[in-house]
Amino acid sequence: MSYVAHATTTGGRNGHVASSDGLIKLDLSVPKDIGGPGKPGASNPEQFFAAGYSACFGGAVDYAAQLEKIKIGAVTVTADVTLHADAGFYLSVHLKTHIEGADKATVEKLMTKAHNEICPYSKATRNNIAVTLEAV
Repeated sequence: MSYVAHATTTGGRNGHVASSDGLIKLDLSVPKDIGGPGKPGASNPEQFFAAGYSACFGGAVDYAAQLEKIKIGAVTVTADVTLHADAGFYLSVHLKTHIEGADKATVEKLMTKAHNEICPYSKATRNNIAVTLEAV
């Protein structure tokens, strides 16, 4: 079983991106923070990566709780994706996770399991970009 997502970008970081199903249709702009025009109403690849990673990681945390047979409330994940543009371009990610009704030790345990064993985004970034975890 597998799933393939399709998106096409025209014009690179200052262009337009669209998914094959038409759900994503957005203009792109390099953020002002790194010398771009920062066009109003435009997105950037880092926002897409943050959205994808936070959604995937939240699902992985929920699945980790199921595997551990721990009843939890809603999982909220914020992914802060930083595009560093100092000594070349590179990314880092900080994942902040809150689980309704769970104590910090439980959140940390589930985050670690999700990051080390379950989340495909965590597996894809491992030993490639810095990813830090924070229970909030």
